[in-house]
Amino acid sequence: MKSPVVKRSIVVAGHKTSVSLEEAFWNGMKEISGLRNMTLSELVGEIDNNRQQGNLSSAIRLFVLDYFKSRAMAAQPDKVPAQ
Repeated sequence: MKSPVVKRSIVVAGHKTSVSLEEAFWNGMKEISGLRNMTLSELVGEIDNNRQQGNLSSAIRLFVLDYFKSRAMAAQPDKVPAQ
């Protein structure tokens, strides 16, 4: 059985690193970087610079989740966010 996690090499702030994410998160990152007119490496660098703790893969997952959650909430302005 093939692992749902895909490991890819990416250059972040001039340094090559490997990041392991599920394909859905890679696709989400590609969509977000395209909408922001930035490269995938630039977006990962931004996430890396802004993360408070944890590893880079976790920070990326949380960023992608938050991005799409915010979009979903914006599409339903009459809903109150859960606390």
